[in-house]
Amino acid sequence: MKYRNVLFALVLLPVISTAQWQERGSTFDLAHLERHQFQLNLLSPGFTYELGVFKNQSVSTNLGLATATYEEGYVFGLASNNRYRYYHNFNRRERLDKNTSGNSGNYIAAAQAIFFSQLRISTDVEGPDDFNLGFYGMVYGIQRTFEKGFNFNLEVGAGYYKGDGVPDGYGPLINLTFGWVATKRKKKDPYLD
Repeated sequence: MKYRNVLFALVLLPVISTAQWQERGSTFDLAHLERHQFQLNLLSPGFTYELGVFKNQSVSTNLGLATATYEEGYVFGLASNNRYRYYHNFNRRERLDKNTSGNSGNYIAAAQAIFFSQLRISTDVEGPDDFNLGFYGMVYGIQRTFEKGFNFNLEVGAGYYKGDGVPDGYGPLINLTFGWVATKRKKKDPYLD
């Protein structure tokens, strides 16, 4: 009986959460944000996926080439970048009749990046050959998506670099991507279905 109740609750969870996500004018209203946005990055080969979770908030993950520079040196190679973004200027952009589709706005984000040892191209950090390096910090970003789907994103921030087997330290983060959004975007008027 106990397992039947748990199974019943798990079956109802998607139905209840779908009903909550479709509310308008509340926390879950994504009038400006895209629910899903997939981008192919051309400048730094890779891809980005962004998921709208709450009003003006999204999570994104990016896999592509990146460089980490901090007190101990640099690391260049394939990295996974994760962000929790808060877009702060959607209403202002709408008042000025500027584009907000494709998550075109300015944001503040908690940032995390992992530089994998197996996919590293070069480094001057002294340590074992198989070290991974993680970045944890904050960034300020500007993202724009144009009518034909071209997109650019510029982030500037700072944080703490933590390595396994190598010294830790503080350093900047600068990220520039240019690519194409492969998913359908909302119309300029976000309230049209």
